[in-house]
Amino acid sequence: MSVLFDRLDGLLPDLESVYRDLHAHPELAFQEKRTAAVVAGLLTEQGWDVTSGVGRTGVVGVLRNGAGPVVMLRADMDALPVEERTGLPYASTETAIDESGEKVPVMHACGHDMHVAALLGACALLAGARDTWHGTVVAVFQPGEESGFGARAMVQDGLFERFPKPEVILGQHVGPGPAGLVATCPGTVMGGTDSLRIRLFGRGGHGSKPESAVDPVVMAASVVTRLQTVVSRTVAASEPVVVTVGSIRAGTTAATIPDEAELAVNIRTSSAATRDLVLATVERLVKAEVLAAGAPRDAEITSVCSLPNTVNDPAATERVADAHRAHLGEGAVIPVGPNSASEDFGLLASAAQVPAVFWFFGGLDAEEYTKAFLAGRIAEDIPQNHSSHFAPVVRPTLATGVRALVSAALAWMEPR
Repeated sequence: MSVLFDRLDGLLPDLESVYRDLHAHPELAFQEKRTAAVVAGLLTEQGWDVTSGVGRTGVVGVLRNGAGPVVMLRADMDALPVEERTGLPYASTETAIDESGEKVPVMHACGHDMHVAALLGACALLAGARDTWHGTVVAVFQPGEESGFGARAMVQDGLFERFPKPEVILGQHVGPGPAGLVATCPGTVMGGTDSLRIRLFGRGGHGSKPESAVDPVVMAASVVTRLQTVVSRTVAASEPVVVTVGSIRAGTTAATIPDEAELAVNIRTSSAATRDLVLATVERLVKAEVLAAGAPRDAEITSVCSLPNTVNDPAATERVADAHRAHLGEGAVIPVGPNSASEDFGLLASAAQVPAVFWFFGGLDAEEYTKAFLAGRIAEDIPQNHSSHFAPVVRPTLATGVRALVSAALAWMEPR
């Protein structure tokens, strides 16, 4: 392993340039054409068999290196409709047209650019040291994770039929922790998520005569308030659940009561039973508010996206953690509990019916994080994923991401 990693220091300057380029040129879900071209070009230079356009804009690289295990490594590529406020010299100023036809700012606010750069670095190391291992590596650069449909798109496009089927699938995510650390969690590592669109129907009218109308804005406000009781009054305190109303749309002018209002609701749960309870409660509360308002018709509740829990195979997780400790050091690998965020990574493992391991690695300056922690100001001073201020420090974050992927992959590969 030490021989393989000897090349990393020499690769880092170019990898860092790739990362900064990707950060400055983010692309929304299923629009990752430029990113895919960068990935395909670099993999081809490294000697991988490259297929583009998998699941619309995904890229798959295959490196066959004799008989042996097949390991799949996955990185997501898409960015978010967020305006960057990091002040970095390579900050994004990009805009794009989103799926609703609106022009929006675009930023890598979740670190997917770091995931891509780290996997490219891992691919370079593995391709450059084929005399030290044998087996097959399948590198998956996935589109559309933020939409919730990227993994499905690749699976439906024949990911496990067109390419070697893996024995294990490995992935990682950069987060708001100290750079240089890696965190693992056996079992459920990330929660499931459901995104709902709720349409409330009223009867429009003049703002001066509300008695002649049924106001969907008031109805929507009541629904938002009632949904706050789902967690506090319906679910046991021991169950981690989050219900968020992320968007309200209604009306166009102050003096007009509109005909309808629309809510975008996101739900995070950690078990199938709790998910069923929460969804049923949301439906009951919405129906009750519609009835109380005297609305002319029932609400429409539509599922926009649903993702199951991300579950790490316990034995495979310990195998990865052992590899990380052996290479990164005992103090660099820490245990964590389940995360309330969600991922579509688990869909790959369930589709292939093989073990999977997903871990986190820190991306923030360790001194700044420690200072905020000791002052009790993590929430105030540490940007989280999806924040307009979130951007991993390049060093040592990128090197850690590369080392974590390669050492985990080699835990399955057979040495020469």
